[in-house]
Amino acid sequence: MELTPAFTYPAQVPVLLRQQGYAVLSPQGVAELTGCDLRELHALRPSWNDLPPDRYLKDGGRYRSRRHACFVVEGGAVRTAPRRAHWQPVEYNALHGGMHRWFEPMVPEVADQPAWACLLRALGQVASGIKGEQPWFVEAHQFRIDTQGGIGRPTPEGAHRDGVDLVAVFLVGREGIKGGETRVFQADGPAGQRFTLTEPWSLLLLDDERVIHETTPIQPAGERGHRDTLVLTYRAGGFQGG
Repeated sequence: MELTPAFTYPAQVPVLLRQQGYAVLSPQGVAELTGCDLRELHALRPSWNDLPPDRYLKDGGRYRSRRHACFVVEGGAVRTAPRRAHWQPVEYNALHGGMHRWFEPMVPEVADQPAWACLLRALGQVASGIKGEQPWFVEAHQFRIDTQGGIGRPTPEGAHRDGVDLVAVFLVGREGIKGGETRVFQADGPAGQRFTLTEPWSLLLLDDERVIHETTPIQPAGERGHRDTLVLTYRAGGFQGG
């Protein structure tokens, strides 16, 4: 049975991030928090149909496709950063940590959409609200997890932190699948929550210092299915890996 998340009012986001380390927003809440029109967000979705395979999966899987890009958000300004490898230490990603993973870049048409800078600016304000005003080094990941091989793993590394300050996980869409339950746990305690994001452009926000997270595997509900997400990570001081 899919558990519906307890959606947060946008005005409650800073309080909940400080109190419990996470908050969940409905698509309407995302539109209110960011000032982005939902129609403009939906206009981003077709680009998920053209994601190249992730060739770095150590479990030998072929279930993940992705693109990657980097940005710097400072105040109201959003600028594209030079292409770089995605890198995480093994302390945060035991499966793929320590690898310089050169994913295919996001296509320019995505970052040129009106909703893109709108999203990045708004979440930069959220990050500054809980961590202090400063430049934010943002990595953007477009993911598609499919069930062509029978099962797809959104987080093959298991429950983890990302080594950043703020993580934003948008559900972009899910079709023909079961599973994909989101789980959030205190990093230093037993408390946790679980729920399933089902509505396109619903959002999970995480204070990465406070909580760990994972998403359970997906299986096809019919012949084949997939789950699309957009993950934005905000980090102070620079990108991981220097």
